[in-house]
Amino acid sequence: MKILVTGGAGFIGSHIVDKLIEDTNEVIIIDNLSTGKKENLNSKAKFYQADIKNYEEIEKVFEQEKPEYICHQAAHASVPESVKDPISDAENNILGSINIFKLASKYNVKKIVFASTGGALYGDADVLPTPETYEAKPVSPYGVSKLAAEEYLYCFNFLNKLNYTILRYANVYGPKQDPFGEAGVVAIFCQKIANNDQPIINGDGKCTRDYVYVKDIANANLSALKSEKSQNIYNVGTGIQTDVNTIFQNLIKISGRNIPEKHGPARIGDQRTSAIDSSKIKQELNWEPKVKLEDGLKETYEWFKNK
Repeated sequence: MKILVTGGAGFIGSHIVDKLIEDTNEVIIIDNLSTGKKENLNSKAKFYQADIKNYEEIEKVFEQEKPEYICHQAAHASVPESVKDPISDAENNILGSINIFKLASKYNVKKIVFASTGGALYGDADVLPTPETYEAKPVSPYGVSKLAAEEYLYCFNFLNKLNYTILRYANVYGPKQDPFGEAGVVAIFCQKIANNDQPIINGDGKCTRDYVYVKDIANANLSALKSEKSQNIYNVGTGIQTDVNTIFQNLIKISGRNIPEKHGPARIGDQRTSAIDSSKIKQELNWEPKVKLEDGLKETYEWFKNK
């Protein structure tokens, strides 16, 4: 397959690119390097530094490469930043995505796999783990922008027969995550602990999340691209709730460091609970997470320590 990966120099995108190339696909990357990094680029992929918000710039890539499939990962991915600047968030995640969907339709792309969000879409749900059928009521601009892009995909399919699969990620962690950008708690803690600095746990540390390893996410994208199924939405997670205190304690044990647990003020607007039900993708695409949390944390910490 000839696959265009937007955001292919980023944390999740670069792992997907590596997996697609390992599977002997031809890969083209679009990334504006605002959060992506050149060192994440796979040398076997063809790279274009371009911004999805610039339609004319992106169309040149489509004209040149004529991709058969698209894996759309490029996004403004920070919930706190989306609260501070919802306009920028919408420009990237809604308008930028519309550009990709419009060009995918124009150039007869066979399927687009879109990276959406599980936790930020469902909010503090009454049902845990939360299935795809649960009503989406996002309480952050980031969650709203992802839901809007999902609706635009439905619209482009209705108008232009654009095939798509939506993957709603749980909290993704792993090597190459930027502790200063998307600011996932695992990356922040790994960076601090590896440097023997004091991590700060927000509030009581009892907020739970569904932590899924980035290489499992890459496998889910490959499964979605290969599947003949289309117009589907799948949760991609473990269904297991883990609180922040447990993440900290596990990383301290892995590191062998002697750093005490220290708490700071709670972050305003933080969800208390999140876990998503991924039984649908297991049943339909034969995907399930392979990496246990303890193993994933160990691999992630080792990467930060060596870096």
